Amino acid sequence: MISEPSVFFREVQLKHPLVHHITNYVTVNDCANICICSGGSPVMTDDRNDVEDMVRISNCVVLNMGTLNERTVDSMLISGKAAKKNGVPVVFDAVGAGATGYRNEVAHRIIEEVRPDVIKGNSGEISFLAGILGSVRGVDSTGKAEDTKDIILDLAKKYGCIVVSTGKVDYVSDGKEAYELTNGDDLEGCVSGTGCMLSSVIGAYVGANGVSVGPVVAAISAFNIAAEHAAKGSKGPGSFKAGLFDSLYSLTAEDLDKEAKIREL
Repeated sequence: MISEPSVFFREVQLKHPLVHHITNYVTVNDCANICICSGGSPVMTDDRNDVEDMVRISNCVVLNMGTLNERTVDSMLISGKAAKKNGVPVVFDAVGAGATGYRNEVAHRIIEEVRPDVIKGNSGEISFLAGILGSVRGVDSTGKAEDTKDIILDLAKKYGCIVVSTGKVDYVSDGKEAYELTNGDDLEGCVSGTGCMLSSVIGAYVGANGVSVGPVVAAISAFNIAAEHAAKGSKGPGSFKAGLFDSLYSLTAEDLDKEAKIREL
C-alpha cells in the first residue's frame, strides 16, 4: 500500500527533472506550464535532428499522439528508441487509440518498437490496446470496462510496463499490483488537455523517482488533489484552469499525504 505519496513528491521538488515532450499542438504550452508547476523542467522539441541529443540529457520522455503527423511520429520513434538505449524512462499517452486506423497503427508501433515504461490512456483507449472492443470518439472514451483491474493487470504483464487507465476513477497497475484512485473533479472534463497535462506530471515524477507504481500513483493523486482545490475557488472552466496551475504549484507534501484517496485492489 502506498501510504506516503509525499516521498515521491519531495524527490520531484528536490531534483527538478528535465522532461522532454513530444506532444500535441493543442496542449503543448499547458503541458510545459503544468510540468513546471509540479516541480519539473520541461523541454518541447520535436525535430528529428534535435530529439536524440535532447533525450540523452533528459530524465524522462513523454510521447503524446494527440495530433498526429508523419514528421512527429518519426520523431517519437527516434526519441523513444534513444531513451530506451540511454536508460531514460518513456511515458506514452495513447490519445485516441481505437478511433482511426492510422492512430491505431501508430499506437501499436510505438508500443512494439519503443516499449514504453508507462502506457496511459482513458478507459476506452486502454481497452482498445488490450484487445477489448470499445468505442472512442475524438479524445474522449465512450467504452466501459467491466473489470478494469484485470484489463490493466493483463496489459501491464503483456508489455512489462505500468498501465494507467484514467476516468472518473483512475487505475494503475504494474502487472503485479493494482490501485484505484478516486481524487479529482468533474471540471477536469470541461478543459481540453487535462489528460495531456497529467502525462507531463507523471513524466516529472517518474523522471525524479524512477519507474515504479509509487511515483505514478503519487503524480495522479497530486494532479487530482490540485484539481479539487482549484474547483473550490472557480466560477467555471476558465478560472478552474488557472486555478489548477496555482493549486498544483502550491500543493504541499502534507496535502498529498492527507488528501490522497488511494486503494489497493
